[in-house]
Amino acid sequence: MMNDAIDIKALDAIFNSVVRTINQSKNDIFIISEQSRQSFEEMKKELEIVKTDIYDLIKENDYYEGLSRRARQRLADVSKNFMHYSEPQVKEAYEVANKLHVRLSVNQMKERQLRQRRDELERRLAALLETIQRADQLVNQVAVVSNYLTSDLKNVGEALETAKHKQDFAIRIIEAQEEERKRLSRDIHDGPAQMLAHVLLRAGLIEKTYEEKGAEPALEELSELKGTVRDALSEVRRIIYDLRPMALDDLGLIPTLKKYLTKVDNLEQETDIHFQNYGNARRFHTNIEVSVFRLVQESVSNALKHGQAKDIWVKIEWLHDIMNIIIKDNGIGFDKNEVKDKSFGLIGMRERVDLLKGSMTVNARPGSGTMIHFTIPLENNVIED
Repeated sequence: MMNDAIDIKALDAIFNSVVRTINQSKNDIFIISEQSRQSFEEMKKELEIVKTDIYDLIKENDYYEGLSRRARQRLADVSKNFMHYSEPQVKEAYEVANKLHVRLSVNQMKERQLRQRRDELERRLAALLETIQRADQLVNQVAVVSNYLTSDLKNVGEALETAKHKQDFAIRIIEAQEEERKRLSRDIHDGPAQMLAHVLLRAGLIEKTYEEKGAEPALEELSELKGTVRDALSEVRRIIYDLRPMALDDLGLIPTLKKYLTKVDNLEQETDIHFQNYGNARRFHTNIEVSVFRLVQESVSNALKHGQAKDIWVKIEWLHDIMNIIIKDNGIGFDKNEVKDKSFGLIGMRERVDLLKGSMTVNARPGSGTMIHFTIPLENNVIED
């Protein structure tokens, strides 16, 4: 029995190592694809500049070609009838023809160099496009292999799962629920509850003001009270939105994320948030959309609160059977080794990703910003049209 247990653990460790290696390779391929796309766009812009320079140079060469032709004709005429021209006139005709010839030769050499650069850029663009396409294909193929292995590992894990593991998992769920209740309680106590208590006091003050000073001062107090009530209403709506963004049910994940990120961008005056979505967005089951939304929300919140970022980039890419999510910032970063076991935010995100059968990669260094990469499999999660 002991030997069998050791063999199973060894097999489990081998499978885990293979899956980690495959997922890392998938992430590396994705990063290569991103870098290639960036180089492709930069090279494409350079190609447009080179083509414009060639066009301008051709027009300039045509102009100098005409001047040079007339200057050569003039020089030939002076040379043939030099007896009728003074020495300064002969010298001037020769110098003008020579200068135009030199200028035209230089421009023609520049044109040849620009054409060579254009041809080189077109070849490199074609090669980069092929690299991007092959990288996307490889990401899909590796994701398929990873999904198969992950599925196998899940079956092995279920076969080996013990009562203690189930108990630990249940305890974590209860602790998470209690933490959420505490947070909600604090939010209500510090926000709407305090504001409503303030409203009650101000209402009594308005009654007293009306009795002692008349209607006009009381109306002024009432106007200020309306502002407090509006603030309380806004705070209640914020708490409701934090519990669950209603727009997810009606609009879907991408429109809700755009709305949320735009709202945060407007509120955070010192931070710019940039959102990009590539590919055809699809609808998830409700619980999946909420989980993905929370992953982005938690990542952006961490970048604002802890990262002190000036810019935050949120990018979503829809591939054939996976969705890539990248949240990157230029903040102060952090040491992963120091917060590995202390950051409940990262632990919570990893648990969400595990429930989605996805993967999460965090790249961060002090002073160099943070990048979080989520990979969410679409298989069995997408609602069929």
